[in-house]
Amino acid sequence: MRQGSRYTCAACETVAAGVTSHHEGVRVNLIKKMLAVPAAVLALWAVSAQAATNDDIAKRLEPVGQVCVQGQECKGMEVAASAGGGGAKTPDEIIAKHCNACHGSGLLGAPKIGDTAAWKERADHQGGLDGILAKAITGINAMPPKGTCADCSDDDLKNAIKKMSGL
Repeated sequence: MRQGSRYTCAACETVAAGVTSHHEGVRVNLIKKMLAVPAAVLALWAVSAQAATNDDIAKRLEPVGQVCVQGQECKGMEVAASAGGGGAKTPDEIIAKHCNACHGSGLLGAPKIGDTAAWKERADHQGGLDGILAKAITGINAMPPKGTCADCSDDDLKNAIKKMSGL
């Protein structure tokens, strides 16, 4: 039956309803396919995340270092302590690393290495070699305490002073 430009028969309505549901079905299948890939990736990630054991987690959470107090046992730090170079240094090593920058050129009035007369004059004013050592330990003028060799012992500094001064 025709009413204007539209058909109003039951068969036509059934065909139209089938077309609509067919297109909706295609859309639903496409959405399902699009969601299947991320769901599969998420499932694989969850399986691999559960594969980590408690031991692995505990190992990742371990501290990266230890604090050791001098005079107390500190397991695992023997190699680090000996590699730190806490032992005696040679006068030449100390002079090359810490003293030569100023005493090599006489920078800021520092007595030059090998200038025995300048060192002797200082020693006379400061109480000899021990007086120079005391000033080297505490610092003097522009020279910082221990002349930037904070880990040098007093004996290390004294031997370096003897080598530089010739006293």
